[in-house]
Amino acid sequence: MSSTEPSDAAYYLPLGVTDGYEHFTPTHSTMSVWTDTMQHGGPPSALLVRALEGLAQAPGMSISRVTVDILGAIGLSQNRTRAIVIRPGRQISQIQAELDVLGPDGRFRTAARATAWLLASTDTAELVTPSEVFEVPTDDMAGGALPDWIAMGWATTGFIASVGFHRADAASSQPNLTWLRSRIDLVEGETASPLSRFACVVDIANGLGSTLSPRQWTWMNTDTTIHLHRAPTGHWFGVDAQLVRGKRGFGYTAADLFDEAGSVGRSSQTVLLTRLTV
Repeated sequence: MSSTEPSDAAYYLPLGVTDGYEHFTPTHSTMSVWTDTMQHGGPPSALLVRALEGLAQAPGMSISRVTVDILGAIGLSQNRTRAIVIRPGRQISQIQAELDVLGPDGRFRTAARATAWLLASTDTAELVTPSEVFEVPTDDMAGGALPDWIAMGWATTGFIASVGFHRADAASSQPNLTWLRSRIDLVEGETASPLSRFACVVDIANGLGSTLSPRQWTWMNTDTTIHLHRAPTGHWFGVDAQLVRGKRGFGYTAADLFDEAGSVGRSSQTVLLTRLTV
């Protein structure tokens, strides 16, 4: 399947640094599928990871877990980010980044927050859990059937239009495995890190794991937590997701995550389930 090519060159245009905050203008390619007045969770997650990675850290530390909490609608007005160390340490450290949105009153409010654990990196190669390695796509083509929400036109505008999709063949050992890649830059004029590219598309796990009709239900996630056992590499990332639905209006999406070298980790997302009214 080929998505409509986005016209934007990046998700965010840099505006400079003021008082320790980096300022950005979000482009049309950050736009959510649910409404054209807010951003999809993917680009803000990537922008927050970029801020976390920008902190000066002691050598030999690696990000092992990232949690992004969406605190409110992430608007399309000016955004800003800042990251801080909230738990320093030589073996275990925690860092945090916030994304603020400029409101109509001229004030910024915090719309999303990311925290990450950094752990000391040592040689544990002898302990590595074996992982199956899958064929990584070379272009944006559909193998198996993609979700209904792509067929209904969500892949032609906003964030989803900026993402390449390739579903594993139905005969694969993981027929629900979908390969994703961002086809534009995160910040104009920069080359994004593999981890920020990875965080950008992992948010889509919530949609890939759903079998609900988008004409009858919404399933918005309030957060995304990514547990890593190694750093992701490359541009294509695999997501094998399932939405688990409860009877009280919420559930969760769990996903196995891959890159071209095999397993990278797992993600989980809290999901609000809402029936659409006709």
